Parts: sequence; structure tokens; C-alpha cells
Amino acid sequence: MLASGGGTNLQAVLDSCAAGVLDAAVVAVVSNRPESGALLRARSAGVTVRCVERIASETRPDYGTRLAGAVTAYAPDVVILAGWMLVLPSTFLDAVGCRVINLHPALPGELPGLQAIERAHAEAVLGLRARSGVMVHEVPDEGVDDGPVLRTVEVPVDATTPLPEFERAMHEAERHVLISVLHELCSSERKGYTYDH
Repeated sequence: MLASGGGTNLQAVLDSCAAGVLDAAVVAVVSNRPESGALLRARSAGVTVRCVERIASETRPDYGTRLAGAVTAYAPDVVILAGWMLVLPSTFLDAVGCRVINLHPALPGELPGLQAIERAHAEAVLGLRARSGVMVHEVPDEGVDDGPVLRTVEVPVDATTPLPEFERAMHEAERHVLISVLHELCSSERKGYTYDH
């Protein structure tokens, strides 16, 4: 898994693997931030961790190549982006050699990029939005949060919804949709075919 932040979605995956909900294992967690909570959670679970920060003088393509080298060393079947806060260069996607999926707290075609939850809430306060949601999608290229969609779930929001309540609902939806997609991916692999919608 690639994660930049606190690692709450990583924790959901780790817990689901430990409980047998997912017939899978997290082989490594890679972060671009040494202070990432995801690294702490992974260490606590006995999972291999690695930090691959971008060097100031490094180009995006060069960083992508170096990051891919770090990831492929663990021979993953799938790379999961859960709170990964950098757009992956094509050099990474071309070199990694497996499916890459991303979890994003917005519905397809809406609110790409950072702070999607806060932006959705701000629009709701202005009466411009009655729902948001979460999606898991493929990452085939350098597009931002716009790859082929694997699954979505909607989350209602309106001007009366406090931001903390909306954030909790969105994070719960994130965990649900991610585990759901991973469960189907694992089932598909056992049956010998590729999960593709």
C-alpha cells in the first residue's frame, strides 16, 4: 500500500486481513512522508515499511522510477493508494507491473485532488450539493482521480450537516468501499480471472 497520511484506511485493511475478512496480506507499506501515521500503524502490525521521499532536485519521472523500484521489490499483486497525496508519474505506472487502484473521497467526475471532503461540505453549506461520496478506481495514467471506476458509494450532506459528522460518514464509507473492492479482487484472483468493470 502507498499512504501519505494517518493510515486509517490502511488500518481497516490490516484489520480485515487479520480477521480473515480478506484472504490477503499487506506485504509492505510505502510512504513519501517519514512522519506518516501509516508507517507507524504498519510497524505496529509487523508489516514491512519503507519511506521514499522525493529529493528536491529530482524530476517527477525520476521519482516515479525510483518509487517503482522500491514497490516492485515486494512483488505486490496490486498496489493500493489509500491517502497517497502525490500524482503518480507514468514512469511509476509503466514500471510497477501490476494493477494500481486508488481510493478517493468523491464521486466520479467530482472534486478531484486534495481536500475533497472539505470542498464538498463547503458546497453543501452554500446549498450547492446534497450528496457526495467515495469511489475506488483504477489508475491507468497520470489523470487525477479519473480512472475507470470499480465501485462507488454515496454519502448525503446538506447545509445542516456539521463538518465533523460529514467527515466521519465519509471515512466510514471509504473503509466500506475499499474493503468491498479488495474482497472482490481477492475472490476474482482465486477464481482465476481479472476483476474488471
